[in-house]
Order: sequence, then C-alpha cells, then structure tokens
Amino acid sequence: MRRCFSTATNYFEIHLKNELAGIKQAGTFKNERVIQGKQGVLVKVTGSDKPVINFCANNYLGLSSHPEVIAAGQKALETHGAGLSSVRFICGTQDIHKELEEKIAKFHGTEDTILYAACFDANGGIFEVMTGEQDAIISDELNHASIIDGIRLSKAKRLRYKHLDLDDLETKLKEAKESRFRLIVTDGVFSMDGDVAPLADISSLAEQYDALLFIDECHATGFFGKTGRGTAEAVGGSPHVINSTLGKALGGSMGGYTTGPKPLIDLLRQRSRPYLFSNSLAPSIVGSSIKVFDLLMNDSSFIGSLQTNVSHFRKSMAANGFTILGNDPTHPICPVLLGDAKLAATMADELLKQGIYVIGFSFPVVPKGKARIRVQISAAHTKEHIDQLIEAFAKVGKKLNVV
Repeated sequence: MRRCFSTATNYFEIHLKNELAGIKQAGTFKNERVIQGKQGVLVKVTGSDKPVINFCANNYLGLSSHPEVIAAGQKALETHGAGLSSVRFICGTQDIHKELEEKIAKFHGTEDTILYAACFDANGGIFEVMTGEQDAIISDELNHASIIDGIRLSKAKRLRYKHLDLDDLETKLKEAKESRFRLIVTDGVFSMDGDVAPLADISSLAEQYDALLFIDECHATGFFGKTGRGTAEAVGGSPHVINSTLGKALGGSMGGYTTGPKPLIDLLRQRSRPYLFSNSLAPSIVGSSIKVFDLLMNDSSFIGSLQTNVSHFRKSMAANGFTILGNDPTHPICPVLLGDAKLAATMADELLKQGIYVIGFSFPVVPKGKARIRVQISAAHTKEHIDQLIEAFAKVGKKLNVV
C-alpha cells in the first residue's frame, strides 16, 4: 500500500510541476508582489528602493486606509471582540451586523440585506435558492467567475447570451418562454474590460418578458453614478436583486452581500449554504464598513475627484497612441490593451522601475491574445500621480515598441 501511494504521489507531483512549467513558458505565471505596510496610493513594495504609486487596487475612493474607517474598525474590535466563532444563526449575529445590513439596504433603496464572507460567497449561494428545475437563468457570457460557479449549483436551465448583446438576450428570453421564472444575470461593470452593462435596455427586456433581473455591482457600488449608487444610477435600469462587495471601494477589507426584496433575503437566511456554513463577518470589518456607508451617505464629493482623474488619464493615453478598453469613458477601470501576455508582464515590470505599480493580465483571466494592463484610478490619486503614470507609460511604451 505504501509503495502504491508513493508512486501515485510522485506522479501527481510531476504532473503539478509540468502544469506550472507550462504556465511559466506561456508567460502567464502570476508572481505576488509583497506590500510592506498599509494599502494606499503610495505603497512600499519588497524589492523597490522607494514607494511606488499604486494603480492596480480596487481602492476606488481611497478608503482602505482612511483614518476614520480604521478608527471605526478599532473601536468595534474593542467593543465587540475579534470574532464570533460561530455562524450567524447559532450565536454569530451582533447588533452591528444588523445595523450594517440596514444601512446597506437604505443605501441601495431596497427592503433588506444579508451579509456574506465575500461576494464570491454571495454569488455562490443565491442562484440555487432563487431558481429550480422549472426555471431558466440567462447569463452574459463574460460574467465573473463567481457568478458562473454559482449558476452551476442551480438546477435551472442555463443559457448564455453574447456579451452586451441585447438581440441575443431577447432570443434567449424567447427560447426560455416555457420556464416558470426567467432570471437575467449580468455584471453591472465587467472588471477585465471596464464595460458597463446597458442596464436600462436590459431592464426593459426584463419587463417586456416578465423576467427577473440580477446584477453584480462589485465594480460599481460606492463610486459609479452621481452619488455612488452604482450602475442603475449611472445608466438607468431597475434590478430586482443586487449583489456587491465590501472588499473594493467600500473600505477594501472583506465581505459581500445580497440586497433586495425581504422575502428573498429571509429565504437566503434559511437556505443559502455559504451563509449557513460560514463564520460571521469579524466585528472590525463590520465597524469599518458602517463608517464607510456613513461617509458615502453624508458626502459624495469623492466621486467628483475620481471622474476628473479618469477623464485626464483616458484622454492623455489615447493621445499617446494607446488603446484603452471599456465602453464608458467615466469608469475608473482603464485596461490598456497590449495583446501579448509576455509583453504585458514585461511592461508591468518596466513600469514598476518607473515607480508605477500595475499588473499585466493574461489568459486565463482574459482571452488569449487580449492581454492587458488594467489601470485602476482612485479618487485619492492627485493630478501629479496621474501625470507620472502617463509619462511612464509613454516612456516604457516607446522602449517596448508599443507606441
């Protein structure tokens, strides 16, 4: 038995090493840079002599290290402890969990909210509760991996429509006409391309065909739209259910949520497996998140600074000959298309030498032949930061024959 086990273990290890070698040969191996200290606009990266400007965080409003957010987390740590050592329904619900859920619902204008450890969990736990064998889920083909994984857990009929293609969505709605419920599923903003879903038109189709509409707002909540209410505020539309995260613009720690009709939230509390079998969010995270929503609901001026930065970067980069993806020029996800995976990785390394922290994205995160550097602009960046970014891209772009 030992000999057979040893042979299998050795063979498996060889297999793993071959897989890793193939990834490295393709130029898609992802090395993790180590940040020393807090997340912010300026970070110290191991191996760099001086701080670099961070342009690859989801820290769209600069709140990850905001002093009031940190202080609120520290206070909750003192008053409510380090953790609950329990799931919510046993002994893991504190008054601050309910306070945060109420604030989120108020922010979105919905009836109720349920918290998860991450939005990946929220997406993993909603579709099998919302739908069954009699239903159909109609999903954009480029939806986030967590949505795809969540849909796979449902017994509903699954249909995919072409990315942002309203005609194909309507075709799929007609194809699923015999279903009890039809659920349209889309990201509000697609994180790899910066594309914004045509939510108003999708909502019209949902109404026309008596379908439900689910939207993932991870790359919209807090900063997209006039007051940061997300895609519906920015471009119109009326989703029935919203999933989003506390781990990006809203302080950047951990946590996700579903917000929508109270009967749905009540049912998720009874049947959503990631909620039922995961520990409650730590009090420090909850306390920080409450402060973030207080800041946003009292002052949305962060968003004006963000829009100014985005406009300056996009216009200047286009003038320098770069291709910037995304169908909405106001969104802070600004992917610089390069095509080749090794080129994207090399350019990111060269930019780091210029004091710019960005990361190259390649297959399987994005399609083969469409590697890019995803620049993410923050309200906390100054004009000088943006100018340094533009100058570095121009310099490295010429060196590598990109422009």
